[in-house]
Amino acid sequence: MTTADLAARERYSRVAQALHWIIALLIIGQVIGGVAMTKVLPKTDALTFEIYQLHKSFGITILLLSVARLGWRLTHRPPALPAEMPTWQKRVSHFTHVAFYGFMIAIPLSGWAMVSVSPYNIPTVLFEVIPWPHLPFWEGVDDKKPVEAVFKQVHELLGLAMVALLALHIGAALKHHFKDRDGVLARMVPGLHPPRA
Repeated sequence: MTTADLAARERYSRVAQALHWIIALLIIGQVIGGVAMTKVLPKTDALTFEIYQLHKSFGITILLLSVARLGWRLTHRPPALPAEMPTWQKRVSHFTHVAFYGFMIAIPLSGWAMVSVSPYNIPTVLFEVIPWPHLPFWEGVDDKKPVEAVFKQVHELLGLAMVALLALHIGAALKHHFKDRDGVLARMVPGLHPPRA
């Protein structure tokens, strides 16, 4: 049995696949929305405010789904990487996954902290339906503006790092599928079969 045949049989579970692709699409949407609301649209535009509110709603959604995904990952063994994959690539793969989990949790948390400490004190209502509380740590802060600015910068820098990691991840997945032909990408894509050598 070839490595590709083995990889075709050993895939991520349907739950892991669903969480992966839902979170991935949400993250891409967040990047587009984040650029639109901070770099493209006028800050006084009503649409900008609506995008900000959706950005907060989807950010909390990503946070909750990422915690669920991490819980699933810790309790369900992922499929093994191909035995012939170089050790350094396996280490990079492991580091990338750990970094993704870190970003998927840290970025929404930094955004939540930024909104919570904002002197404007705009309430968060997820999808205009579910009231979401501010983090309680900042109630005693007298001058909130500089703290908000720090979290804003952290949020943006983490977002940029996530985009870079996402580009690396996509590039590596395509390399494995089209150059190495080792079935790694097929483990996460429903219905995709490893290319024949």
